Amino acid sequence: MNAPLWVALPVVVLMVAAAQADVRTRRIPNLLTFPALVLGVAVHAALGGWGGARSAVAGALLAGAILLPGWRLRWMGAGDVKLMAAVGAWLAWPQALIAVLASLVMGGVIALVVALRRGVLRQALNHASVMAQAAMARVDMPPVSTGVRFPFALAVFAGSTLALWVRP
Repeated sequence: MNAPLWVALPVVVLMVAAAQADVRTRRIPNLLTFPALVLGVAVHAALGGWGGARSAVAGALLAGAILLPGWRLRWMGAGDVKLMAAVGAWLAWPQALIAVLASLVMGGVIALVVALRRGVLRQALNHASVMAQAAMARVDMPPVSTGVRFPFALAVFAGSTLALWVRP
């Protein structure tokens, strides 16, 4: 494992708690994400001074900001964005970037599996194509959806776990 134990252990505990809550209730509580974010920055500051604090804040802002458009388009909940920001604070820059990108990839894989199992894969791929064309043409369009959703905390768990093992 590339991440130190003082980072890996809190990230895994946070991810287990968030994934359980998201699977059970489809919500990730603020009582989980906000203290985790603040504690991540505080621990980095205590162990790494201002440089550690800056890295943790940069990781949190970057990780949250990358998922923010997904929330605005209603592809994910605000809890997913806050969870990713909390994970970003613990992993810090640049590991947070690896975690958020890996989480997005894992989310895509999970979405494909869920769409396949629910029999809406063709519809999902058609919607993705329409949205990509609209984005390339810079045309506003209402979001399209198959109506199939899954707890994104599972993707964040998988992506963040992967990021614990990758050297930036």
